Amino acid sequence: METAGKVIKCKAAVAWEPGKPLSIEEVEVAPAKAHEVRIKIFATGVCHTDAYTLSGSDPEGLFPVILGHEGAGTVESVGEGVTKFKPGDTVIPLYTNLCQKIRVTQGQGLLPDKTSRFTCKGKQVYHFMGTSTFSEYTVVADISLAKVNEKAPLDKVCLLGCGISTGYGAALNTAKVEPGSTCAVFGLGAVGLAVIMGCKAAGATRIIGVDINPDKFEKAKEFGATEFVNPKDHTKPIQEVLVEMTDGGVDYSFECIGNVQIMRAALEACHKGWGESVIIGVAGAGQEISTRPFQLVTGRVWRGTAFGGWKSVESVPKLVEDYMSKKLKVDEFVTHTLPFEKINEGFDLMHAGKSIRTVLTF
Repeated sequence: METAGKVIKCKAAVAWEPGKPLSIEEVEVAPAKAHEVRIKIFATGVCHTDAYTLSGSDPEGLFPVILGHEGAGTVESVGEGVTKFKPGDTVIPLYTNLCQKIRVTQGQGLLPDKTSRFTCKGKQVYHFMGTSTFSEYTVVADISLAKVNEKAPLDKVCLLGCGISTGYGAALNTAKVEPGSTCAVFGLGAVGLAVIMGCKAAGATRIIGVDINPDKFEKAKEFGATEFVNPKDHTKPIQEVLVEMTDGGVDYSFECIGNVQIMRAALEACHKGWGESVIIGVAGAGQEISTRPFQLVTGRVWRGTAFGGWKSVESVPKLVEDYMSKKLKVDEFVTHTLPFEKINEGFDLMHAGKSIRTVLTF
């Protein structure tokens, strides 16, 4: 059936208001306008960033909205002026566009022409992060999209749109972990495991996983962690424990939680003179980080990372190829696969710490 140029009715998970479960609704998705692409989404991951906005903690959160930013699908139709994509292409939407022009409208929950393509029950529904993958069809700006290998399994490579790429790149690109080094990774969720995988790929000798949930340790070993510390087993602050274990501190530390106290601990667990700490976790609105300036003037480095330092349009297709050639683990991150209608169950599993990543399939 020819759908190009027509409104498509399909199912989507709409967040009508903060703090409430998502509601599966029939939505109308308008055709792609100039420099836009309409995509049929086959699979999408559930990430903490979606939950953060849904909870109402995000000061920039807008409602009603269709969340989701870890997705993969195929091009259904393209708007005028689109040259890099054609119907049938296998694609991954990209939220991390550092291009200022698009960031402004993306933050307003709109496409670059300042309008939305979604309506539900007669109301306009906002876009999320320029992607909105919790819908069977979505419309994205053509610069927010990567074309990838058509043989790639969409229910796996959808995760390369966010968490895995971010953690892996934080180790390889942002910290540039050196062979023989010692690393500490705080928080062993999907991003933390991806950091461990990056540290291992870079040749780190000691990779210390830090988490208050000991159930996470076994999985982290599979990804390359060499030892573990549970802060609950110690009376001393965790940074002191790590400094003692490593004869002065680690070479690199990574905060994958979004807790400002742990960001401080991660910095202070670094070795003076050269230690580097990378912040990956997203902290709550209005929170601030602190440490004594002495920590920095003695030579430690505090960094942040956006999408693991990858240039998304060029890098995502390469990461997919690395996965296809078994250089990069992705399947191991997927602990649950659920039908799209069970999306709220996916959020529950994440909040309960029972999943690494849940993938929803349409």
